[in-house]
Amino acid sequence: MALRIAVQMDPLEHVNINGDSTFALMLEAQRRGHELLVYPVESLCLGEGGAEATMGRLSARARAVKVQRVQGGHASFGEEMRLDLGATDAVLMRQDPPFDMGYITATHMLEHVHGVGEGKTLVVNDPKSVRDAPEKLLVTHYPDLMPPTLVTWDREALTQFRARYGDVILKPLYGNGGAGIFRIREGDENFASLLELHFSRSREPLMIQRYEPLVRKGDKRIILVDGKPIGAINRVPATGEARSNMHVGGRAEAVALTRRDEEICERIGSHLRENGLIFVGIDVIGEWLTEINVTSPTGLQELDRFNDMNSAGLVWDAIEQRIGRS
Repeated sequence: MALRIAVQMDPLEHVNINGDSTFALMLEAQRRGHELLVYPVESLCLGEGGAEATMGRLSARARAVKVQRVQGGHASFGEEMRLDLGATDAVLMRQDPPFDMGYITATHMLEHVHGVGEGKTLVVNDPKSVRDAPEKLLVTHYPDLMPPTLVTWDREALTQFRARYGDVILKPLYGNGGAGIFRIREGDENFASLLELHFSRSREPLMIQRYEPLVRKGDKRIILVDGKPIGAINRVPATGEARSNMHVGGRAEAVALTRRDEEICERIGSHLRENGLIFVGIDVIGEWLTEINVTSPTGLQELDRFNDMNSAGLVWDAIEQRIGRS
């Protein structure tokens, strides 16, 4: 049965059609006969009381869209309209972080329509679970799977951690795409200045981790659908770059899951499944889990190219099963 799908995303006009996972999900939804609409998060309206409730409790300025894999002509839009999100079957929450108060507020708003059953709209991923699981913090619930890590505002504690491990990675908690991540080697004199710069601009704590040299061989992105791994890609940092994110020049390679990878997925899988985190990407360096990405994970198109599969189809299988219309 055809579904009515709303996609909350950054401008579709600007996506990389050969790398964007949201675009892959939209192509597959269209192939299955589902109706697609897109809207920007900034157009959300939560109407309560009196006449405001007549347009639907939660609505957005949306456009119907058709997509195709044609560079420069990948999307054609209908007229903009006010869409009652409660009248859709599913919402894909796919705008990129930063995971700031705007992002958090959108999850609160989407909770007003989220659910499964008559009159409910399935939000993917579950907005409450996304709000409760910022990727660099959810992973801290599995300390035995992580490299040595500290999250704190305390500069003395950060300095002591660095003294203990020498070579470290500094990460902002709520960024994306590798933005603001620094490797500080032993003897580097910029550590204190970086702390000063961060805390002069932000009230958020920092994450500091022991640097894992195996990242030079790749940072593995494993895709899980409804708590089960469907495959992985290896992201190798560019020469002279500490970060492996493809946004900053990381190179994707084919890679198989190891027994350790499967152990990690088994440990976290039930939590993801039970909390409506249907499409998740985790990052593994060597033996260590470093992030659990639940906001707007990527990697589907690279996974398909290396493994001759339809990963977006597996995501939609899980969504349709949850809705009960498969």
